Amino acid sequence: MPRLDYPEAVVDLITELKRLPGVGPRSAERISVWMIQHNKANPEALSIALDTAREKVSLCDVCGFFSTLGECDLCDDDGRDVSSICVVEQPTDVLPLERSGAFGGYYHCLGGKLSPLDNTSPDDLNIAGLLRRISQSEAEGLEVIIALSSDVEGEATGNYLVEVLSKLECSVTRIAQGLPAGGGLEHADELTLMRALQGRR
Repeated sequence: MPRLDYPEAVVDLITELKRLPGVGPRSAERISVWMIQHNKANPEALSIALDTAREKVSLCDVCGFFSTLGECDLCDDDGRDVSSICVVEQPTDVLPLERSGAFGGYYHCLGGKLSPLDNTSPDDLNIAGLLRRISQSEAEGLEVIIALSSDVEGEATGNYLVEVLSKLECSVTRIAQGLPAGGGLEHADELTLMRALQGRR
């Protein structure tokens, strides 16, 4: 006797949802069933929103942040400080920095980090665009701030950028690393404590 399963259309929906990052088999199943059963679910609106976002949103050719129909709110903002560029891994890294209100310059998204295991080399990242922006900049005392993750790949990418940027007319700094606000010493690992001590002020 064959094992009973969802109808084929539901199985296909579950399969597609499982492809999304952070969505496992059980979550995909729950989402699929909810979308079919509940009155509040509006799959047509979701489909239209997905199509619209896919059609209208792309990555800016200059900074790598999200642009809508070729217009980038970041690059088009004349109120930003032209003397500083903050380098991040992904476009999603820009938003937490912006929400902090601590930085008012421009951003540059690399589109990832160096990773030999994933075959990600400097040519796969938006490093050439960064070098072009710096060489074309007319700002005096240009500062490039490297704000990458503190894992092995992030460190390797940061070190590579420091080496490459040392040949250009700009100062290079890296964001400080250490203990999170409200975090206790007993929960910190040795590397975090070491960097917190090294970056003391």
